[in-house]
Amino acid sequence: MQTVNMLEAKSTLSRLVDLIEQGMEREIVIARNGRPAARLVSINPFPVQNRLGIAKGQFVVPDNIDAHNAEVASLFQGGTSA
Repeated sequence: MQTVNMLEAKSTLSRLVDLIEQGMEREIVIARNGRPAARLVSINPFPVQNRLGIAKGQFVVPDNIDAHNAEVASLFQGGTSA
């Protein structure tokens, strides 16, 4: 979340709206005299398709990813690690 003062918001409104539209900022707080006064947010929810596959190719999921599920579940239930 970015905070800008009123003067900066007035002089860079187009850039701030671009940041919101592109999803680079979820919200921008506009402050008056150092105190939050308003929020600039997208009118549309963030499109899901932009998030899906965001990490594609960044890592490999091992075939045995579920091998320790019982041990992990036991730890969450207060058990101890073997």
